[in-house]
Amino acid sequence: MAKKRKIANVVGKEIQKRRYEMDLTQEEFASKCQLHGLDISRGTISQIEAQIRCVSDSELFLLASVLGVSTESLYPSSFKKAKRHKSK
Repeated sequence: MAKKRKIANVVGKEIQKRRYEMDLTQEEFASKCQLHGLDISRGTISQIEAQIRCVSDSELFLLASVLGVSTESLYPSSFKKAKRHKSK
């Protein structure tokens, strides 16, 4: 029986989707991030998008900034719905 891997972040797939929308390769996206002060490699971008690497708060802020979106928009809609139900 295959062991189910633990997801390290919930934003990776949305980051990947936004990067695709900007027509950027992982290498190009990593370069843009570096210009914004985030020391990140193509390999790290790959790990984030594959949800096998955690994303710190400061990284999330800079990734969202480079993508031109809010940090909240990078969370999946299912995560946002669960958060709303909890706060009621």
